[in-house]
Amino acid sequence: MKNRAGNQLTTLNRSLERNQPLSRRDFSLAPFRQSSNARALWQLTVTLVPIALLWASIPALAAEPTLRWLIAPVLLALVLFSARSFSLMHDCGHNTLWSSSLGNRVTGFALGCLNAIPQFPWSRGHAFHHKHNGNWEVYRGPSSLLTVEHFLRLSPAAQWRYRLTRHPLMLFPGGFFYLVIRPRLQLLLGMVEFAGAAMQFAIASPRSGFQAWKRFVLTFKSSHWYTTGEWLDLLANNIVVLSSWYLMAAWLGLGLFLTCYSVVMACSAAMFICVFFVQHNFRGSYTSGTRGWSYFKGAIDGSSNLVLPEVLNWFTADIAFHSVHHLCERIPNYRLRDCHCLHSELLKGCTYLGLRDIPRCFDLILWDSNAEELVSIDEALTAAAR
Repeated sequence: MKNRAGNQLTTLNRSLERNQPLSRRDFSLAPFRQSSNARALWQLTVTLVPIALLWASIPALAAEPTLRWLIAPVLLALVLFSARSFSLMHDCGHNTLWSSSLGNRVTGFALGCLNAIPQFPWSRGHAFHHKHNGNWEVYRGPSSLLTVEHFLRLSPAAQWRYRLTRHPLMLFPGGFFYLVIRPRLQLLLGMVEFAGAAMQFAIASPRSGFQAWKRFVLTFKSSHWYTTGEWLDLLANNIVVLSSWYLMAAWLGLGLFLTCYSVVMACSAAMFICVFFVQHNFRGSYTSGTRGWSYFKGAIDGSSNLVLPEVLNWFTADIAFHSVHHLCERIPNYRLRDCHCLHSELLKGCTYLGLRDIPRCFDLILWDSNAEELVSIDEALTAAAR
């Protein structure tokens, strides 16, 4: 490892001597791509077992008036472990947690059910983010930010609504909607579309046989999913999630379950959406148009690395080391830190954010396509007034 680090420093020095910019070839990423089934099993064990034990403790605490206050720290722990389970689901989406694709697919689906979100459609959307990170003509970040020009054309009321929906406190209701409501709504609206299309098909081709109907079902396109595989994952996820809600409500009681579950899902979603947001929306982030866009700059300059307490690094599965994750998404979470440390000299020019820097990132909710930078609403209005 030391020899490899020395070779990297030598490569960097040679690049600087030749006045050549840093490139992906200067990084040794392949040695970190190997997945470990033993580490994957251990990570799942120390994540899922505590989640089960924490949920199991809630009815006992609720039944004893003098212990009910302990439900609050239990819910806090569940929020953190739920965020960690989402991070492991994220690894499965990149096919990196396990060494086998089947293991990642099965585990990803199970963790998606635990987080109430269909993992397969989510992972395809996340892969699109990796493919286009930094190209803001194609991908506008985790909150679908507007350009300055678009924002200035809005009415004052619409500008106020936009500002409100991008406020940090909206992470909680927004996170709850993202996990709990949106996947159910997608399936419902998609099935309504399917029923309408099927009725039109039946009217247009009343004598269609089994093969024609089979072809219609397999080729049906909805605005709420892109492929048959995504629809099947969405359907299966909803069946499992709705069944688990029924069983949990029967076990804990409807009121207690809804209260605890809503808190856990809203707060854990807010946590990982916040992390994802600040790792791409920060002052000086690389925000290019399609022309001249660079995948490498998107990874290095369009991704921040978070300086977090070790306990938060554990609960977020080291996603804080985000530049190397974007340089190579096939590196498992349990090797990101080692890869980052090996290339620490090469990554000195990256952006590093601490917890105190996070609130300021939420001011940057507009893309100035002319200057190719993120700006605040106040900055955009001040510039327009000039």
